[in-house]
Amino acid sequence: MKSRFLAAAVAAVLPLPLLAQTQQIKPPIASYWMNVETAGGMGMDIPAGMASMLPPGMQGGKRMKLDLGSSRQAGGEPHAAHAIPPGLSMGPSLPLLTPPIGHATARERDEEPAYERPKGRMLIYWGCGETVRPGQPVIIDFASLNTQDAARAFRGSSITRPRGPASGRSRGYGTWPNKEDSRAIPQAGSLQGEHIISGNYAPEIRFAVGERYDFMDAVVFDPVRKTQGGAYAVKWKSIPNATGYFATAMGQGENQNDVVTWSSSEIQEMGQALMDYIPPREVERLIREKIVMPPQMTGCTVPAGMFKSEASMLNFIAYGNELNLVHPPRPKDIKQVWEQEWAVKLRLKSTATTMLAEQEGDERRARASGAQREAGPAMTPAPQPDAPPAQADKPGGPTPADAVQEGVKALRGILRF
Repeated sequence: MKSRFLAAAVAAVLPLPLLAQTQQIKPPIASYWMNVETAGGMGMDIPAGMASMLPPGMQGGKRMKLDLGSSRQAGGEPHAAHAIPPGLSMGPSLPLLTPPIGHATARERDEEPAYERPKGRMLIYWGCGETVRPGQPVIIDFASLNTQDAARAFRGSSITRPRGPASGRSRGYGTWPNKEDSRAIPQAGSLQGEHIISGNYAPEIRFAVGERYDFMDAVVFDPVRKTQGGAYAVKWKSIPNATGYFATAMGQGENQNDVVTWSSSEIQEMGQALMDYIPPREVERLIREKIVMPPQMTGCTVPAGMFKSEASMLNFIAYGNELNLVHPPRPKDIKQVWEQEWAVKLRLKSTATTMLAEQEGDERRARASGAQREAGPAMTPAPQPDAPPAQADKPGGPTPADAVQEGVKALRGILRF
């Protein structure tokens, strides 16, 4: 009875010609997702040996996450592999390992720290420009935080995004990197060429990747400059094939326990959910809503007076194209059932992090180096006998290494809750 009522309701809403044209679609047996990221790291010069001290999210390089999900279950021990093009320079294939059922979840549960209510306040700002806009900041006191305050503070854009294959959602599943193979992708590695995914729980998947869907260019910032009014001028090189840009920043406020956040959005937006892969159509919508910066934009000024420490960090993302393939192609005859064997989704992004602190540009370094060469070798003062070696070798002023260390310490301290 209920189903007849539902059918009648659908018939009342949809015209008969549209109902007649509805094609039956069977979902793919296998889905393969490739999350492809170019990480620009700190987006600034890092002294030798300092990169290893940074959290993984601040280290640069090419990254890739591969996930194969299938409605089939392997008859025996599950195995699958991704045959890669020679340009990736990682051998003939990458193994797609099936993780033990429940093992990772149990370990993560055992290691999950006990929750402690954070202290202090969160001050929320948004918008590019020299000065803070009227009505800002939105201030949240963690001591008296309730559901209404949380909804007001952490509201963000509603993003439509599909869920990819994952352990527990598919009868057959494999992923890379994994405990058997977690190699770094070479700097010159390329995805262009033929790709073949095969295994004993999914149909064979064959497709080609062209230049448009290869790794994106890395984010390259110009040296951050402080304006006369105390704002930070952040500029970047245009990235080919980028569909839009977004930036967030976090730092310390007036008090030690105050967390200050900012986003490049023209309307209030925390932005954490936007620092991820976003479908191109959603990016277009967010640009129209003035939340995401258009791809033609190459600069944004972070307003003055928000951050009370020069160890504040800015996170940046350039959204990329998305390749979607389905095999076999959709039948032209709408009366024929579209029985999909496999579907591929390849997503792209380019990310970077930089400090909101005035940085010395390449031209100034070049001029300084040239002046030093013309003046001849500089005299190095001998260290004091009583000074420890590390202290004796350290210059009197702060170095880029010191700035990076202080930025990492500050960020970790702010995110401790």
